[in-house]
Amino acid sequence: MNIFRLVISLVIIVFSSVLSAATIYTWVDKSGVVHYSQQPPKDVDAKKIYTEDMEPAKIGTNTPQRKTAQKPEESELAKSAKIINEKDKQQAKEICDSAKHSLNVLNTHTSLSQQNKQTGETTKMTEEQRQAAIAENNERVKLFCK
Repeated sequence: MNIFRLVISLVIIVFSSVLSAATIYTWVDKSGVVHYSQQPPKDVDAKKIYTEDMEPAKIGTNTPQRKTAQKPEESELAKSAKIINEKDKQQAKEICDSAKHSLNVLNTHTSLSQQNKQTGETTKMTEEQRQAAIAENNERVKLFCK
């Protein structure tokens, strides 16, 4: 009885690979699109592909790559900061100290006044102006405080 089971098992194993093999038809339509089907198409010259002849493809071999962001163009402030940092270290230090002091004032006080350089008139600084001044001084600290 055991020999009978062994023979039956071997026969099933041998024929299972043949039974699982399938025919796949492939063709390209008029638009250039490639199609695959298990049914042969009508009025189209299709190529037969047998599944037992196909090699399985590896899955997950390509990892997504980050797109490298292009560096933005250097601002005028960055260009002048580079020149000042190279030629006059004392001036760069003074600009750094001034920017740090301005940042301290801008961050600790919310009600600030500013003097118009052309008319000499003092006006209250809006929140938008204060935020713009904070951003500008942060940029100066980044460029001059090295």
